[in-house]
Amino acid sequence: MKLIALLSGGIDSPVAAYVMARRGADIILLHLDNRPYADDRTAANVQLIAARLRQVTGQEMPLYTAPHGPSQTKIAEVCDRHYQCVMCKRTMQRTARELGRELGCTAMIMGDSLGQVASQTLTNIRGENLSLNWPVVRPLIGWDKLEIENIAKQIGTFELSIRPATGCTLVPVHPVTEAEPDKIEKYNMTCNPDILAAAAAAAATRVS
Repeated sequence: MKLIALLSGGIDSPVAAYVMARRGADIILLHLDNRPYADDRTAANVQLIAARLRQVTGQEMPLYTAPHGPSQTKIAEVCDRHYQCVMCKRTMQRTARELGRELGCTAMIMGDSLGQVASQTLTNIRGENLSLNWPVVRPLIGWDKLEIENIAKQIGTFELSIRPATGCTLVPVHPVTEAEPDKIEKYNMTCNPDILAAAAAAAATRVS
């Protein structure tokens, strides 16, 4: 099976990709470039993480990057700021779906761990998946942070993931934790994640 893994540069997503590679999946990596709402260091760190994952798994693991900043701008302009992270994740998933289909993948991998951050409550995960119509594999969903960090240290990605970088500057002070399906449908009309994702996927390039 060929899967496309979203690679953020944080601790969790490299572990998720590693776990599924160990299960026999052929992994393609996708980084959603959040600039100008993140700095250049994140993109550089992702390159190092991808190289380490190749070493530890023995896979080719091609790394693609797609622009996510324009999608973030549109979401911030037309959606309730409390829903920024939920709509961001919806757009990221759809970008992975579009590129993944083009590259022959059958599902995507995400590093979600239930309840770890606001966008990973069960209600929000359900909302992010509404009308996605493509499988999402979340191998870390029941793991706690210490379990994830232990694996990251074992495979050599932990130190790379904690290198200095500016996180997303659009994260709201009070992100919604119980996203309402009717509001998600409303914001689908105002920002249209499918169109944003199609544009991002079309602009994706292989970087390593």
